[in-house]
Amino acid sequence: MDFNPCMKHKLVRKTVREFVEAELGPIAHEIDRDARFPWEVVEKMRPLNFFGLQVPKKYGGVELDSISYAITIEEISRVSAAMGLCITVHNSVGTYPIVLFGTEEQKKRFLPSLSSGEQIGAFCLTEANAGSDAGGVETNAVLDNEEYIINGTKIFVTNGGVCGSALIFAVTNPENPRKAASVFIVEKQTPGFSVGEIEDLCGMRANQVSSLFFEDCRVPKNNLLGRRGEGLKIGLAALNTGRIGIAAQALGIAQSAFEASVKYAKERQQFKRPISSFQTIQNYLADMATEIDAARLLLYKACAYKDSGKEFGPDAAKAKLYCSTTASRVTGLAVQIHGGYGYSKEYDVERFFRDAKVTEIYEGTSEVQRMVISRHVLSKPT
Repeated sequence: MDFNPCMKHKLVRKTVREFVEAELGPIAHEIDRDARFPWEVVEKMRPLNFFGLQVPKKYGGVELDSISYAITIEEISRVSAAMGLCITVHNSVGTYPIVLFGTEEQKKRFLPSLSSGEQIGAFCLTEANAGSDAGGVETNAVLDNEEYIINGTKIFVTNGGVCGSALIFAVTNPENPRKAASVFIVEKQTPGFSVGEIEDLCGMRANQVSSLFFEDCRVPKNNLLGRRGEGLKIGLAALNTGRIGIAAQALGIAQSAFEASVKYAKERQQFKRPISSFQTIQNYLADMATEIDAARLLLYKACAYKDSGKEFGPDAAKAKLYCSTTASRVTGLAVQIHGGYGYSKEYDVERFFRDAKVTEIYEGTSEVQRMVISRHVLSKPT
């Protein structure tokens, strides 16, 4: 096992870091404060292929390996977690399922515009009575000749306010809804598709999270992704990939909080010496550094398994669980190290602290990750 990053991964990190520090760094505080989606940065991201990270080159993507993908999301999130969220959700669960399950016609029709960023993708599973319980979806799709009529409401949709297309989970057999969910590719301009108010959230405020409404929304029959009734299969595959992205996002938040804490600890004076000279602060920094390194190794293991074709779902769950827990713990310690300043919006660690918490919730809560991991553990022969 080689623990030294290859030249390709070093270049990816350097390139993405330089871009986001130049383009997102100066406005990260402002877009969080104003809950503003930075379209001007998106326009600059498009020619650099930020929206086609996992899409094959023949459909306009760059087809990155999973570690390069994770590094990209980490570096974006290190500066702006909200934009890291936009890019990872678009790539991993808004677009990648079409790569995995789409027909050739669907790939040619949808992937080029998604890869270019002309359309931003969303993933719509969560409802008022469905989230961790993926089988509780109540949105329904009824076949009417060559079209499906979709009715229902999706909530807390990441990229909801800016998406150009969305993958919608809907029940296609009301007699057995838990085994008959299907996935549909629905474009925003489709009649009956409407966007609700943007959520006023604690963190990730620059991402346009909203509800999406479907009222007699008619989509062509050939917009069905995969086969009818394969919704759970497609959803689990999407979430496994998505968990790698959220783990990388959480890692980026933790890394940035750690770097800010090291800098502050060296500069802040108390009792006529820098607080970095006190053992308690040193212990905090040591724990932060160790947990971040451990989180990164778990993430890269899941990435390596995915690229080698091995089962990676349980490892993606471990990475997502540990990276998100690490983000919450590290950002909490960062606020503690900064003291009263850490609780002020003038310092970035306050934003990191707010952004970190939700990484333990979306793309499967920490409790769901433990359920996935324990099922894998218990399925092995003793």
